Amino acid sequence: MLIAHRIALDPTNAQRTYFARASGVARFAWNWALAEWRRQYAARKDDQSLPQPTDASLRRQLNSLKREQFPWMFDVTKCAAQEAIIDLGAGFRSFFEKRGRYPRFKKKGGHDSFCAANEAGTFRADGKRIKLPVIGWVRMREAIRFTGKLKRVTVSREADRWFVSVMVETDDIKPVEQPCAAVGVDLGVATLATLSTGKAIAGPKAHKTLLKRLRRTSRALSRKRKGSANRRKARAKLARLHSRIANIRRDATHKATTMLVKTYRRIGIEDLNVRGMARNRHLARSIMDGGFSEFRRQLDYKARFYGATVVVADRWFPSSKTCSCCGSVKAELALSQRLFQCDDCGYEARRDLNAARNLENLAASSAVSACGEERSGAVRKSRVKRASAKQEPDTKAAA
Repeated sequence: MLIAHRIALDPTNAQRTYFARASGVARFAWNWALAEWRRQYAARKDDQSLPQPTDASLRRQLNSLKREQFPWMFDVTKCAAQEAIIDLGAGFRSFFEKRGRYPRFKKKGGHDSFCAANEAGTFRADGKRIKLPVIGWVRMREAIRFTGKLKRVTVSREADRWFVSVMVETDDIKPVEQPCAAVGVDLGVATLATLSTGKAIAGPKAHKTLLKRLRRTSRALSRKRKGSANRRKARAKLARLHSRIANIRRDATHKATTMLVKTYRRIGIEDLNVRGMARNRHLARSIMDGGFSEFRRQLDYKARFYGATVVVADRWFPSSKTCSCCGSVKAELALSQRLFQCDDCGYEARRDLNAARNLENLAASSAVSACGEERSGAVRKSRVKRASAKQEPDTKAAA
């Protein structure tokens, strides 16, 4: 099992300078390889005899040029440029397989980072310190929690702090025995998540809480002269505030998702169109403050770690309009109507609670079919596979 452990670093001033230079080399290699990839791809449209650009060919091309044209790249580890081009190749593969977007150029200060693969002992860790190529030992705020082989390291900057993310191949995380069978989770704006048991997980709403301070800090940055030291300080202050908001949201999401996968064997959740929901200008800020996509991502990978199953309802599944008591579906249900009332059986419940109970019923019903066969999920299968037959001998055919 591969798992990444992200730890804050405590570098010296010389190490901070080296990290910034290595990140610059990685950014330059990415942008150079992306421009060259696009140029070669366009040239191949006119002449099919030209080879297809790959990350391996671009790495060889850069290695043949950098001694004469880019000698400053030798001041940092060679892994910074090589891993950046390898990541670019992975990005293009994701794009062609329709799993990601087309790679874009990077700019300075956006996501400064560089990587190194652990080949022939490129890096190693010893307690609360890690030895990186060229720069040597760097102090960490904590030791790596997992035992196993260290595969890859990524050094990145968030605001004015540096972090290291170590990918470890480990068997430390084992499946757990969840005490409860199934639960439905309905993500919302007022509360982060409403469970079918009636429990509501309140979101921190970090952006809303710190919005006044965020506006004041942004206004102070806009008043500083471009290129001045005061503008640089104001920009760092704004970045720290954004980082604080993200950390508060990330902490709440981690606690909620870990509790769910360790408590319930099957978890029902909706496939929300977060980008479409954010087009509502009245709810966009609250929706993005909830971090619904991150909630779903963490739930998926933690369920694989601890042996739980996530049942994802179809995007058009009427969880809010369906009565969780009798199963009847209402034709219309306004978004402002927070109390669900069934016209057939008279059942009344909160809108979020009713949706969560429908998701629980969906997760429970998708566990095992009548023949004892596992089902893959909430979406109905097409009639391609033959139905299960009786496991009994045919006496008529034998006669």
